[in-house]
Amino acid sequence: MSSTDRILCEIKDHIAYVYMNRPEKLNGLDMPMFKEMIACAKKLRKNRSVRAVILAAKGDSFCAGLDFKALSKDPMMVPKVFLKWPWTKQNIAQQIAHCWRDLPVPVICAIHGNCFGGGMQIALACDYRIATPDANLSIMEMKWGLIPDMSGMVTLSRLTRVDIAQELTMTGRQFSAQEGYEYGLLSKLSADPLADAQALAEVIASKSPDAIAATKYLFKKSWKADTWKALRWERWVQARLLGRKNQRIAMANGLAGKDKEPKPFKDRTSFL
Repeated sequence: MSSTDRILCEIKDHIAYVYMNRPEKLNGLDMPMFKEMIACAKKLRKNRSVRAVILAAKGDSFCAGLDFKALSKDPMMVPKVFLKWPWTKQNIAQQIAHCWRDLPVPVICAIHGNCFGGGMQIALACDYRIATPDANLSIMEMKWGLIPDMSGMVTLSRLTRVDIAQELTMTGRQFSAQEGYEYGLLSKLSADPLADAQALAEVIASKSPDAIAATKYLFKKSWKADTWKALRWERWVQARLLGRKNQRIAMANGLAGKDKEPKPFKDRTSFL
């Protein structure tokens, strides 16, 4: 278990449980939260024993978005968060969300309470989003005269229609979890998102970690690509899996009888 002021992380049975831990501020995003969340994702990326990540939050809400009071107190926070170094592809504001999409393992987001602004963009960057039926959602940047700029343009375009994305962005209105599910922004509604996230993570963790990582990589590269490009990615990724240790273990387990104990998989290899 690693603990900082803003992020808690525990790894158990190949599953990383990551919690935003600023409940007194509804997990509002300030500079320490930006830095600690990105640092946590970087550590998890290097840990090849991790096979799935659950991203959740302590307190009454998942995340209320950017902490504008903290922003107003620190005049340097705006350039620190929104300016990009010439040698990087994204700024810190984009990285805090996109770092979860970039992980080589699936990230399951468990949402409760309010999920606004930057919090919504963090959730959208995860692979699955499970929310309580009474959760409140909003792409709230319009309230502050802003646009969603924490990788929202990447994730919204892959999850919903352009008219829905524009309406939610232009109004900044709050909408229910049921609406979010109907729009394609949520994967599932659940009275206990954390329990459902854990159940899904356990199934994923029982599969070949190489094949799971390859699947996430393949979908990222080929989703909405033209036919021939998608077929090329299929061939290339499959060629990188065939004959490797975890693929051989999966094959042996698949051919073994149901009464035989399956062989455990090795840690994820870095080949993509």
